[in-house]
Amino acid sequence: MKALNVIFLILVIIGAVNWGCIGLFGTDVVGTILGGTTSVISRIVYTIVGIAGLWSLSFFGKVDDKEEQAS
Repeated sequence: MKALNVIFLILVIIGAVNWGCIGLFGTDVVGTILGGTTSVISRIVYTIVGIAGLWSLSFFGKVDDKEEQAS
């Protein structure tokens, strides 16, 4: 399960960097690399990154558990 969390965290970071590039430079890096924002491959990557973001919401519960154990 830990490996899956690491993979999802990497995907969330990729998504964040992509959004940063869109905001700062107006360039969708994922779309540019994979053939445009409407290509099937790009849409699959966007979907996987979105799922990773939703999965990462579960990290909040884990942070609270570790803070309680530390006190």
